[in-house]
Amino acid sequence: MTEVAQTLANLLVPGFADLATVDLVEAVLVGDEPARLDASSQVRLRRVAAAQSPGVSAEHLLPVGEAVPPLPESAVMSPLMEGRAVVASDIGLLSSGLGANSATLSLLIPDGAHSSVAVPLYARGVVLGCLTLWRGPPSEPFTNVDGAALEDIASHAALGVDNARRYARERRSAVTLQRSLLPGAAKHLPGAEIAGVYQPRAGGPGAGGDWFDVIPLPSFRIGMVVGDVVGHGLQATTAMARLRTAVRVLADLDLDPDELLTHLDDLVLGFSDATDSRGPDPSVLGATCLYAVYDPVSGTCSVSSAGHPPPAVLLPSGDVPAYPDVVPGPPLGVGGMPFATTHFEIPAGSLLALFTDGLVVSRTSGVEEGMTRLAQALGQVGDTPVEEASRDLLALLTPPDPADDAALLLARTRTLPARDVSAWELEPDLVNVARARELVTSQLAAWGLDEAAFVTELIVSELVTNAIRYVGGPVGLRLLHGPEGLVCEVSDTGTTQPRVRRARETDEGGRGLFLVSQLADRWGSRFTPGGKTIWSEQSVETPV
Repeated sequence: MTEVAQTLANLLVPGFADLATVDLVEAVLVGDEPARLDASSQVRLRRVAAAQSPGVSAEHLLPVGEAVPPLPESAVMSPLMEGRAVVASDIGLLSSGLGANSATLSLLIPDGAHSSVAVPLYARGVVLGCLTLWRGPPSEPFTNVDGAALEDIASHAALGVDNARRYARERRSAVTLQRSLLPGAAKHLPGAEIAGVYQPRAGGPGAGGDWFDVIPLPSFRIGMVVGDVVGHGLQATTAMARLRTAVRVLADLDLDPDELLTHLDDLVLGFSDATDSRGPDPSVLGATCLYAVYDPVSGTCSVSSAGHPPPAVLLPSGDVPAYPDVVPGPPLGVGGMPFATTHFEIPAGSLLALFTDGLVVSRTSGVEEGMTRLAQALGQVGDTPVEEASRDLLALLTPPDPADDAALLLARTRTLPARDVSAWELEPDLVNVARARELVTSQLAAWGLDEAAFVTELIVSELVTNAIRYVGGPVGLRLLHGPEGLVCEVSDTGTTQPRVRRARETDEGGRGLFLVSQLADRWGSRFTPGGKTIWSEQSVETPV
């Protein structure tokens, strides 16, 4: 809007006037549509553009960027509210007609001017602002013919301002929606300290489809995702919201990264097929995504990519950051190609950086050069908190006028201490159910969690009994104690998904999982290469 206003002022000076100023309604500057005005309306204006020639002096005139002082209601200015020009061939009469004090008049009327014309920027039935022109000697005073010509010029300029206002409103809506969908402040989880930042592109609708998310998973694991939807504006932002929601739902099923992306790819194809007769939504087709799961117990990270750049890893030793050899998959919506999961160890204290291509690609450099710059910048982070480091990296790596939006997610990893992890393997004999209860009780006493022993014994007893009775084979039992609670895991070689059912009054069994669901804060299961793991979480008070 300010560029349109400045172009208008430059067009009229010095060929048509000695001084030109453009003031816009403050609501317009933030993208809102101003209210319809009448002669008694009070409107708040702000000066956004000015152009001057030597004919008049603007030494004491209101500078660009300042709010225009309010003027009392007067007959002189009433035509402006109706979209008509106000021509003043006598500055003295104009000063008296405005009814303002001398201080206000000195800010609005330049020295040396002998005539002026004020023209409203009038578009689609509303006044968006005001164009004011001044002439001094030896120029001729303005006439009504000049006013009529300026009304036509101002109406065209007003349409340009209104179009820019609409873009500003769309950009604000898109950015607001985008930021509301992204995680908030830094997250301090048992497995990592995590923070993310987002930077919309400069100009145009602005916000696009870049996003990041942090998803706490069972057993203190952490799901981290970054994605990039094609395009910009509300269409891309809403497409991003659909994908982000889909990822959260799939992550709640505790799927492996490659399996999650496979289901997400099918969903994207479904989104495209479900689009109306105008054809598939280009914002959804071709989106990229990277999904990573970090396990603070084993200190490993599992990553799958759908056409997305790999993460960067800075080890605590301070070595040069590296990009793991993540097996790339096709972008979402292509279909027909499998995804792969890459596993690698990541020691405690490492810095993991997930990003979108807007952070490493600019108008003057490609992705490889940008990834080199990112690695060099990561090497300088040191012990800086991730929230501060993410902001610093974004400011360092993005140009002042970025051509694309960018997202960056930083995670400084932690591992669960060995003293907070206990694991056993039990033979498939029902006599070992009692042994499992004894092991759990003993370990909870060592952790000072005796109050949780009764509930945990019941949960372990039900899960171990089911594993031995219905699956057989060796049964794994693991307890994890972290700052956010107690996790109990029972693993077996079965591949049947457990489900809670409501037992009938005549049934002798079938109440085990129902009992677990009532005792635990939450529970679930996940498949593993050797079978499945059923887990439960309890909130416990850690002893001081």
